[in-house]
Amino acid sequence: MINKERVISQFLDLVQIDSETRSERQIADYLKAKFNELGLEVVEDDSMSRTGHAAGNLVATWKSNGTDGKEIEPFLFTCHMDTVAPGNGIKPVIGDDGWIRSDGTTILGSDDKAGVAALLEVIQTVNENQLPHGQIQFVITAGEESALIGSRLIDASLLDAKYGFAIDSNGEVGTICTSSPSRAQIDIEIFGKSAHAGVNPEDGISAIQVAGKIISRMNLGRIDEETTANIGKFEGGGATNIVPDYVKLYAEARSTNQDKLNKQVQEMKDAVELVCKEYGTRGEFQSVVAYPSFHFSDDDEVFVKAKKAARQLGLSGDTFSSGGGSDANNFNGLGVPTVNLAVGYEDIHTTSERIKVDDIVKISEYALEIIKQSV
Repeated sequence: MINKERVISQFLDLVQIDSETRSERQIADYLKAKFNELGLEVVEDDSMSRTGHAAGNLVATWKSNGTDGKEIEPFLFTCHMDTVAPGNGIKPVIGDDGWIRSDGTTILGSDDKAGVAALLEVIQTVNENQLPHGQIQFVITAGEESALIGSRLIDASLLDAKYGFAIDSNGEVGTICTSSPSRAQIDIEIFGKSAHAGVNPEDGISAIQVAGKIISRMNLGRIDEETTANIGKFEGGGATNIVPDYVKLYAEARSTNQDKLNKQVQEMKDAVELVCKEYGTRGEFQSVVAYPSFHFSDDDEVFVKAKKAARQLGLSGDTFSSGGGSDANNFNGLGVPTVNLAVGYEDIHTTSERIKVDDIVKISEYALEIIKQSV
């Protein structure tokens, strides 16, 4: 049923619309018009007033077309409209090997426009074949590539779904991400005391030295099978003849186990406090949860539905756990149980990004099968 030529053409059109994260206006307007054209009711939420992005999240509602009186639970699909940089002026190329790539100067944008193209194709296929369906919402987020800020600040009152499927994971099409960690975003500031580095360094307190000692006291990297921690950025200091009085560290911790995450964050905070006390200086530690974790078991309804649809198509339906986050984390946090379906793209966030033509067709077929199985 899926029109291969049409969905690939749609994908090629989408990736050529500039939409680097924070600059989503053009793609948002395109998608609003497209969903309206297909007969859906589209609302753009007001999240951009809080995110600073050029567009809000789109919630397109597809009303039930009649299901012979059966009670069908409403559900949602979600993808994101933004890309990472360099994502302007993308020139997609279909190779003789069946892979789609950029010309090598930019990313491709299959993350996540392959998912968006698949959903648009599914709507057209259902309409053309007059297939029955219950109410389905298509939630296309802005700012996913900016630490999931769009889904984190989405207007949840617009959502009317009992469960959901994100189409935005690496991996073989037909595999299902059923576990993802919560992420704590951590900022650490160290306030030392400046002095002349050659004349009276003993009167100063080097914020860099204090920060180095703090880092040496932290357990970082792979903590256990569920938990990781990292210092990602270190900034501060100035001229070499001045003892630096300020340093800021940007860090994170992740775990699928909330107790372990809390313990890791507390240990990192303790290291800051203890070392600052030893040096007689001050440190500030701030930690916020960027997104919550999720985990599904084999008998959870949303996973059962995803696996059944995969197996119906001859796909594996295998599960995996991700160490990264996606909009699925935030939808789970909002009380909409959501698994993340693999799209098949490779080397995302690089100029080597690629996706198979056949995988765009497969993920379209997968989403269509989920709709069929829901009736």
